[in-house]
Amino acid sequence: MSTSAPKTPTPAASAPNALYGGTTSRRVTVRDIAEAKRRGERWPMLTAYDALTARVFDDAGIPVLLVGDSAAMVVYGHDSTIPVTVDDLVPLTAAVARGTSRALVVADLPFGSFQASPEQALASAARLMKEGGAHAVKLEGGHRVAPQVETLVAAGVPVMGHVGLTPQSVNTLGGYRVQGRGEEGARLLADAKELERAGAFSVVLECVPKDLAADITAHLTIPTIGIGAGSGTDAQVLVWQDMAGLSPRVAKFVKEYAKIGDALRDAASAYAEEVVAGTFPDEEHSYA
Repeated sequence: MSTSAPKTPTPAASAPNALYGGTTSRRVTVRDIAEAKRRGERWPMLTAYDALTARVFDDAGIPVLLVGDSAAMVVYGHDSTIPVTVDDLVPLTAAVARGTSRALVVADLPFGSFQASPEQALASAARLMKEGGAHAVKLEGGHRVAPQVETLVAAGVPVMGHVGLTPQSVNTLGGYRVQGRGEEGARLLADAKELERAGAFSVVLECVPKDLAADITAHLTIPTIGIGAGSGTDAQVLVWQDMAGLSPRVAKFVKEYAKIGDALRDAASAYAEEVVAGTFPDEEHSYA
């Protein structure tokens, strides 16, 4: 662990939360994200992959929406994030951007789209921004991707980092395991600080011990976004299908705030039964 003194955020003001549920109609920007950190203001992030769902979350005041490479699993039916491509994510990103008016839309750089070189990363990010309408991109890794982050930021691309459990490296990590226990904690802190140095505007901490996540948060001037990292981060993110009870299996860190899967199943069953019985469509739902 670093021996330097952690930075203490300014306590949250008594004024209403300015980032989550704000009334302004303009887009949330990376500057707004930075200001929230300064104020000590927590905020939520959710994934989104289509215009209708994105509009619901935008109307709910969610300030940041992530078009994640988790689309490989929840949209395309793969068993990991690895198969998804930039070609797959561009139309999803465009749909989310069109479905929102306020949220900052962040698009994942998928596996194989940025690791080779900073130039490859810039070409991939350019597609997600020019064709998809993304306002920022996210990429996985620590010090090894610092050159990519520097190149993207220098080119005007806001970058969200991602350390801890990085699903694109699941085969190297030996599965979906908690990261940063013991001596690994110092490495994760160093990676997060390197991303900050390279110009990232925020960093996701996935599946790391809560005390480590809080320590990293205190040492960074940029916001941290936790997923399976306890409550000591500046923000939280969940895959929306997990949060809403649509996914068949969820991780320990997921809290289900609804049972959308059950509701959809019940609706489909009710519809099917009425069709079989001949009671739908009835007079109310027919034209004369």
